Amino acid sequence: MLDSTAQLPSISDHAGPADAQLRKGFGPRVRKLHARIGKAHHQAEGMVFSRALLNGQASPRQLAALMRALAPAYALLEQAGPELASALGARSIPWAALERTTALQHDLAALSTVEATPPSAAAAIWLEQLRLLARQAPHRFMAHVYVRYGGDLSGGQQLGEQANAILRNHERPALNFWAFDQDRSTLKHQLHDGFEAMDLSAEEEEELLEEAVLAFHTTQRLLAELAQLG
Repeated sequence: MLDSTAQLPSISDHAGPADAQLRKGFGPRVRKLHARIGKAHHQAEGMVFSRALLNGQASPRQLAALMRALAPAYALLEQAGPELASALGARSIPWAALERTTALQHDLAALSTVEATPPSAAAAIWLEQLRLLARQAPHRFMAHVYVRYGGDLSGGQQLGEQANAILRNHERPALNFWAFDQDRSTLKHQLHDGFEAMDLSAEEEEELLEEAVLAFHTTQRLLAELAQLG
């Protein structure tokens, strides 16, 4: 078990000059999103599995469980997201470049020999939430789009480096999940532009901000579940 008192680097500590420059150009809605999710973001970073991964102590079994848990939700995000986003006015989101389903299929195949893990209850809850939001509250659905892909393009890069180092040590193939073919700064600009362009009422914008925090709570449930796998 990782010592929770150890002063390990967080994902945020790895932000580079490009990330800092990008923050200076945030539009008003993205600034609100970052202000709202900051506490939940740092809570997720401080959880046992997150710290273990950043410290190179996570296991291939935990990484396999993570990929298995993410796959159904990303499939739904990428199936329903483009149409919902376009209807809200977010037409600049680079869905084809952000797409993770192909990478997840590769990673699941590469990790198929890793010991099986129980079905993820946290992932099942998340998937049902997304289905409901896609039908009833597309602007709330978009909060999950922002949290997931925004994270994948930012701190997720450090998670990917650590995950692949762990897998190398166990003589297993690398993951593709956090690898993007296009420049990440450009993709983040396009993602942010899409969110700024969404045509939302003041009430809908507040609900978007609320759901972004709830999206991190969903992530925290999954992280807590992964920590129990050991």
